[in-house]
Amino acid sequence: MREGGQEVGSIREIEVASGLPATSSVEQLERLDDDEHILAFRKLDGDHRLLNYSSILTLHEDEIDERPGTTVVESFVVDVPDCNTEEETCCFIEQLIKCNLRSLANICEQLPHQ
Repeated sequence: MREGGQEVGSIREIEVASGLPATSSVEQLERLDDDEHILAFRKLDGDHRLLNYSSILTLHEDEIDERPGTTVVESFVVDVPDCNTEEETCCFIEQLIKCNLRSLANICEQLPHQ
């Protein structure tokens, strides 16, 4: 953490381990609601192509293969860089989100079932 803890306004610097063309990102927490299962953040800096990127993640109870599960929905807003098309930018971000969700699923599958 650069500033704060887990409260809104906190700033963290993360190492990107997704295999995508970036190594770091600086992010600010904009909303964290444990009751509603909502997390919102925006990227402030980093060596990525995501200009003015902000994201909202929501968690929803679901049934997956007849077992209790969780569906994660991420919506985002980002400026399209001059050197890319809107389609290229969306494709890049969708790949990043898929990679992050795969990592999250792998971690969750290792947790003891409750």
